[in-house]
Amino acid sequence: MDLSILWYLIPSVLMFACGVYGFITRKNMIAMLISIELILNSSDLNFVIFNRYLFPGSMEGMVFTLFAVAIAAAETAVAIAIIINIFRKIGNTDISEAKKMKY
Repeated sequence: MDLSILWYLIPSVLMFACGVYGFITRKNMIAMLISIELILNSSDLNFVIFNRYLFPGSMEGMVFTLFAVAIAAAETAVAIAIIINIFRKIGNTDISEAKKMKY
């Protein structure tokens, strides 16, 4: 493997690891949503990196990344709407409090 690709993959791996760690350890729904966005941005970065090194003349990785960013924006808008409704019902955005709503 080309050593120069590692300089691009290391930030992607760090972003993914921070996202997974944040999702597992956080109890606030907004913080969990931010962690999910870090994971999605890490995968988008990987699409661009591998497209650049495997198929330098084509734009499929960039186009797929644009679609992924658009879907992530829609997912974030829906998730924030759900979190706002939960906040109105419970009064906070703690995930353990939201689990009580199903009973």
